[in-house]
Amino acid sequence: MQAGRQMILGVSGSIAAYKSAELCRLLVQDAWDVHVIMTRAATEFVGEATFRTLSRNPVAVEMFGERSDWSPAHIEWADSATLLLIAPCTANVIAKLANGLADDMLTSTALASKARLVIAPAMNGKMWEHPATVANVLTLKERGAVFVDMGAGELACGYEGLGKMAEPESILQRVKELG
Repeated sequence: MQAGRQMILGVSGSIAAYKSAELCRLLVQDAWDVHVIMTRAATEFVGEATFRTLSRNPVAVEMFGERSDWSPAHIEWADSATLLLIAPCTANVIAKLANGLADDMLTSTALASKARLVIAPAMNGKMWEHPATVANVLTLKERGAVFVDMGAGELACGYEGLGKMAEPESILQRVKELG
């Protein structure tokens, strides 16, 4: 692996989590050392074994999982990453990030990390356009977070419109543009 190419891929609880498996595969092919953190809700859509196999690394879900050393996992992971990519990122996780809430492995690691933050949102368009989400996105952008534009079309919830997570190839391209 190339120096400086350690990434945390955060996967939150959205039907779009299935796209993150392909994204993980593409990132590994692009010589990223990918470490996946899944929210508990994400595991309802895609299994840990999928990401463990595709990333060739352990997957974190729980804050207090079994450890063989004394160091807090969220701090260790935060210190090692040069990029933190959350794809898909739900309105819930965006709100937590904007407000400094750290109640799971993903948000605790994000709060402790100095890595570049890239967010690929996925949610119903009504949620995206809600004033709370708009304010949270603005807050994160002001802090330097980079957002990957969502797509429009038929959503899993049956609605038509904005809300689809960007395709894995587009997210990879955005990561490459950031250097």
